Amino acid sequence: MADTERRTAEGKVLWHFTMSLDGFVAGPNHAMDWMTGISFRPGLIEEYARTTGAVLGGRDGFDAYPDVSGIYGGAWRGPVFVLTHHPEDAQPSKGVTFLSCDVAEAVRIGLEAAGGKNLEVFSATLGRQLLERGLIDEVDLHIAPVLLGDGIRLFDNPGSAPVRLELLNGDDHSAAVNVRYRPIATR
Repeated sequence: MADTERRTAEGKVLWHFTMSLDGFVAGPNHAMDWMTGISFRPGLIEEYARTTGAVLGGRDGFDAYPDVSGIYGGAWRGPVFVLTHHPEDAQPSKGVTFLSCDVAEAVRIGLEAAGGKNLEVFSATLGRQLLERGLIDEVDLHIAPVLLGDGIRLFDNPGSAPVRLELLNGDDHSAAVNVRYRPIATR
């Protein structure tokens, strides 16, 4: 499956992020301004909007961006679930359901609501927990040409064993992905 192949709605749990080259999915305090000016292949955003049935996120990300109407630039509408230990103090938001349950139960609820489309996980912490339990079907990353140096890492799990992944695009499923960038002078 090449990167240019169309996304499909397969009822899978998809851990999906745009990530900086140094492994951050958000800047400090969940800042996302670093994504300004980043481009994607034509039609990609629309594919995700079409194949996503529900979104599962964490409380910190929701608190930083409580307006879920901007998911995929506003092209997507659907159920959003926010897993939190303290739903009672969450700011209500249209289209958002706050869950206080085990992550496996949150996935079950999200997949049911997705109605055969994909459940997208928009949380580094939840993604790590789901990966540890074998509940992630795919990790889908877009590597942005930027080095952040600080922020929220995609996978932050000091002391744990490495998690091996299978490359889905290409013939060699254990191949490293080659990316080449040149620094842009800022002077």
